[in-house]
Amino acid sequence: MTTPLLSVKNLSKTYRGPGGKDVLAVRGVSFDLAPREILGLVGESGSGKSTTGRLVLRLEDATTGEITFNGQRIDTLPQRALRPVRREMQVVFQDPYAALNPRMTVGKFVSEPMEIHKITAGRTETRDRVADLFKQVGLDPSFMDRYPHEFSGGQRQRINIARAISISPKLIVADEPITALDVSIQAQIVNLFSDLQEQLGLAYLFVAHDLAMVRFLCHRVAVMLRGRIVEIAPTESLFQNAQHPYTQALISAIPIPDPARERARRALSYTPDEAALSGELREVSPGHFVLQA
Repeated sequence: MTTPLLSVKNLSKTYRGPGGKDVLAVRGVSFDLAPREILGLVGESGSGKSTTGRLVLRLEDATTGEITFNGQRIDTLPQRALRPVRREMQVVFQDPYAALNPRMTVGKFVSEPMEIHKITAGRTETRDRVADLFKQVGLDPSFMDRYPHEFSGGQRQRINIARAISISPKLIVADEPITALDVSIQAQIVNLFSDLQEQLGLAYLFVAHDLAMVRFLCHRVAVMLRGRIVEIAPTESLFQNAQHPYTQALISAIPIPDPARERARRALSYTPDEAALSGELREVSPGHFVLQA
């Protein structure tokens, strides 16, 4: 069996809520991610998907749990010791414009990580590398000296992706990277993620709402509800044989591109109680785990 690139065990995060009451945003999350694998993390808003991604990247510290990356325990590392690890773990955020610096040319924005980590030597080599990155993500290198406001949403996300791959990471956490884009552009960006994964051997933790895109892109899918993973399985196993009622409800809500079938279908609903979320993940078929009391 392949040694996991990323291993998360019993990860939890508690925030202080209104009135001083603790809010458990992520609770007991465990999963492995193999090299070159794409794991989709899906669920409704507030389910803890994005928080899990931020904890993995150490943008926030977990309350409890362990995070092992590339064989090294990183959840206890001090910030200074994290710096070489950060070179191998990058992020693509949901809002491509907010992620850019409006006062910095996009070429400078893409080159910044290379300069910080001393990947290139000198201005000429850096500009050549940025030009290559622009071509790789489908942008004209002549755009390097422009500013973020001069680009469309899809182009801005391509720029963010170029920055993420600029220092040759092993893992990219993509935090709903297509949600803020026009529908016509979303498929292009997902295809770009797929192409880069094949070309560069990347692993992705892909946080998303769009189950159709997740089915197209991901090798496995983990379904989150109220901070817990309720089902995790190979993609086709999950979509063809969903076991948890929440997963079944999510899949039943996927639009069908056939007006007659769309009108006739019946979406399922699921309202869990705390008892339903207090069980353990159990293997129901090879690689397919379901939360059971």
